[in-house]
Amino acid sequence: MRNFAIFFLILLGVFIIDQNIKTIFVEGYYRAGDCINLELHYNKGVAFSMFASLGEYLKFIQGGLVLVILFIIFKEGYLHRYAIPAGLVIGGALGNVYDRFIYEGVVDYVAWHCGFNYAVFNFADVAIDIAFVIIVIMIYFFPEPSEEK
Repeated sequence: MRNFAIFFLILLGVFIIDQNIKTIFVEGYYRAGDCINLELHYNKGVAFSMFASLGEYLKFIQGGLVLVILFIIFKEGYLHRYAIPAGLVIGGALGNVYDRFIYEGVVDYVAWHCGFNYAVFNFADVAIDIAFVIIVIMIYFFPEPSEEK
């Protein structure tokens, strides 16, 4: 029960923070910098606008993928070890899928343009990336004890 609470609170926190930051940009916030602009972008695809051609179907595909990931997390019992990164992943994913239903695209606002002009992301993306790093560190540096005898 403790791990579920951790998972859920992180999921909820990521979602709420993500949506509040996005609201600031949807309402018109803008700041230009040397390497990073804080400006509103709507990503109709996924990373680097891939699969934008799927249009309206993409939000349902991604929503379904989130449900599949949730099912696997609970079925395989991953919350006992990965409650924090699971909360980060699902919270970020739900934030981005929610955008697709409300804004018809993911609200991105951090535009990195030093040396290239295509990296635009948001808080949810960062939460998902941090979860990936945590999982890799846990797997490779802190493996679960083997049950083999």
